Amino acid sequence: MVPTEPIASAPPDAALGRLLLALARHAIARELGLADPPPNLGTPPPRALEKPAATFVTLTRDGRLRGCIGTLEARRPLGEDVAANARAAAFRDPRFAPVSVEEWPLLDLEVSLLQTPRPLAAASEADALAALVPGKDGLILRHGAHCATFLPQVWEALPEPSRFLAELKAKAGLPRDFWSPQVELATYRVHKWHQNRGERP
Repeated sequence: MVPTEPIASAPPDAALGRLLLALARHAIARELGLADPPPNLGTPPPRALEKPAATFVTLTRDGRLRGCIGTLEARRPLGEDVAANARAAAFRDPRFAPVSVEEWPLLDLEVSLLQTPRPLAAASEADALAALVPGKDGLILRHGAHCATFLPQVWEALPEPSRFLAELKAKAGLPRDFWSPQVELATYRVHKWHQNRGERP
């Protein structure tokens, strides 16, 4: 895994967050064929945009999820990763129909920048639950071909660790009461920036 720490270990400044939101917004608007001026990256552009990073882009409508796609490993430059995940969240999330031109003005936008995941050593499910920090930890679960993640924001809907983990297992295609010594867990934190629909230019 390519580390994301050079970008994400220290809190990025608000200007970078605004730029990432603008990149995500522009990527979606351009796919829809809408006139949306490309973001002003500055001269020269921020170096952070060129460093590998892992991000998620989340779309919501009236507080309900409308699309969420991201990457867990830092394989692309930050700017490219945000734009690609924005397009995927809007048009290729298999849980939802593609966003339409009419719906786009109704959606809120959020970009999450992941810190490097850290393995969570747990001899049992009870150990795993005890180690989680509700409200702060994102969680990755892997078992064989099964893999899923919940961003830290999911704690808002699933505040109990036992249910948080159970629903993550279900998302990965496993029974909610499943456990095996071969389960691999990793936690991560995020920096996130949110833009309500009324805040977009």
